[in-house]
Amino acid sequence: MNFAELDVIRWVHILAMVYWLGGEWGVFQTSYNVTNSALSLEERKRHMETAYRIDILARTGIVLLFPLGLHMGHIYGFLPILDGAGLMLMWIFFLAWLAMTWAAFIKRETDIGIKITRTEELLRYPLIAIIVVLSVMAFMGSGPVKVGEGTFWYPAKMILYAFTLVIGLFLRFVMRQWTVYFRELAAGPNAAIQAKLDKEIAQARIAAYIYWITISGICFLGATKPF
Repeated sequence: MNFAELDVIRWVHILAMVYWLGGEWGVFQTSYNVTNSALSLEERKRHMETAYRIDILARTGIVLLFPLGLHMGHIYGFLPILDGAGLMLMWIFFLAWLAMTWAAFIKRETDIGIKITRTEELLRYPLIAIIVVLSVMAFMGSGPVKVGEGTFWYPAKMILYAFTLVIGLFLRFVMRQWTVYFRELAAGPNAAIQAKLDKEIAQARIAAYIYWITISGICFLGATKPF
């Protein structure tokens, strides 16, 4: 039995999307108990730990989706620049990013874990800008992404992915702050910190709905290739 490279990459791409979408839903539901001041601090911390363990699957999915998408773009012929060493260097970069993501998860309750998370977040800013620029150039018929009539769905997916990274930055900030806030709550009840938790999680839930709609749009473009 032979498997085409594109079919295998597409299968992994689907799995990454499933873990991304499902993981975000799990974190969303768990967050209700993390921020519930009626529960004991220990109980809330247990739910926070559950949220982190679910979230690492979503984070793994979102990191892997882009190199998988680029790899498929290379197979489709949209990215001739990734021939040979270019493809290998692309994977090395994203695997290093994934390693940072997992290091931040493993060290999540420590100062170094928070620092790694912040560093990983900073890397997203130039990446978002690069994705947007390359997508716009593709629509204009220039740049390294070579698309045309009937294949503009590909840069459209890229731009939507960049938008999800923007939302993800905010959601990552909210979760990173949980560690900071719970350290302060461990010293005793703190109405100001609880108010911050309530405010940020309310904003995060709105962002999560936009997140899911955008992810659904990315799935639709990949499945239907409408333009």
